[in-house]
Amino acid sequence: MTKLFTMKAKSSLPLFIFVLSLMAVDAQVVETINLPPAQKTGGMPLMEAFQLRKSQRSFSSKELSNQQISNLLWAAYGINRPNEFRTVPAAKNWFEYDIYLLKSDGWFLYDVRKHALLKMGNEDLRIYGGTQDFVKAAPVILVYVADFGRMNDTTDELRKFFSAVDLGYISQNVYLWSASEGLATIILGQVDKPKVHEVLKLKPDQQVILSQPVGYPGQ
Repeated sequence: MTKLFTMKAKSSLPLFIFVLSLMAVDAQVVETINLPPAQKTGGMPLMEAFQLRKSQRSFSSKELSNQQISNLLWAAYGINRPNEFRTVPAAKNWFEYDIYLLKSDGWFLYDVRKHALLKMGNEDLRIYGGTQDFVKAAPVILVYVADFGRMNDTTDELRKFFSAVDLGYISQNVYLWSASEGLATIILGQVDKPKVHEVLKLKPDQQVILSQPVGYPGQ
């Protein structure tokens, strides 16, 4: 009986940690912004998007609409099937990523289940979205944060490996969606990760991996 209880307690631990993390996030939320439903039909044919996919380093300051942000986030990491499966694969169904958005009117966390933006603060943190000057012009900067606490029963080496693989899927979805919409994007590793960890008020198990600005092409 003791052994059975221990096994049940161990199996419920990740869920317990996840619930605690949600409670911590709720305590910080300034405002919840419900996004319009993502538009899941239309767009550019896939092969044409492959042809146009590229990295761009010049951005217009023109804002993206809430509909565009909705479509972008759903393409990147949205739920597309029952049981909360996503538009991307995930190792062991950990779904360890949180996507933060840095915008001129504040910084936000994407709530995948509600398809909503949780406003976490009113500050414009785009200056921390990358070390290159062109980054700050982008109207939206996605910051990809892996929560290693969700990646249970594995090693730190495999956490790093699988989180890198999973982010490849997410960022490529953003590339292809941006190509389809005529928008510019680029994946960035030149990020002051300790500073971003600080300003986003992340937990110790949360790791800033990369950022990805998205916007209209600049001149």
